[in-house]
Amino acid sequence: MLDQLLTEIRACRHCEPFLPLGPRPVLRASQTSSILIVGQAPGTKVHASGIPWDDQSGRKLREWLDMENELFYDETHIAIIPMGFCYPGKGKGGDLPPRPECAELWHEKLLNQLKDIRYTLVLGQYAMKYFLGDKRKKNLTETVKAWKEYIDLGIFPLPHPSPRNLMWRRRNPWFEEEVVPEMRRRVWEVLGEKLG
Repeated sequence: MLDQLLTEIRACRHCEPFLPLGPRPVLRASQTSSILIVGQAPGTKVHASGIPWDDQSGRKLREWLDMENELFYDETHIAIIPMGFCYPGKGKGGDLPPRPECAELWHEKLLNQLKDIRYTLVLGQYAMKYFLGDKRKKNLTETVKAWKEYIDLGIFPLPHPSPRNLMWRRRNPWFEEEVVPEMRRRVWEVLGEKLG
């Protein structure tokens, strides 16, 4: 069932007229995945390689997780489902927002197939809006600061690890001192149960 759904998503051409580099849905998932990573949308490097988080942002995310590529890209443990599956194009201050059609067409169907997810890492405001809705605080910083409120939901709200957010991380050292170690500990606790 999930394999069939992933095949359909990878063949999706719904937004083709709006995509400057054409459609190339990038995602990974398995019915045994226990960690879900939800970011924004692929950038140009990820579009070119077809490998999620295959860029500077991905290196920073793997650093936060203290995780090697081999495990990060093992979908039997980690599902990677961005809010938008294809590169949306360039805007004034960086990439455009994820196309909304992906969430509308596919996310609920996908999430219904992922029964073993213990923690969902939501990176950036678009993922926070979708997964937290009116439980979000007034801005991203306040939402990330309130991370303990979302643990019972199995959700870690995180800033996007993009180099564009370097100034945010410098202004908010508590994030890498407090939130990252706790997120890493909980993720590894879940993975440790499966990895033995």
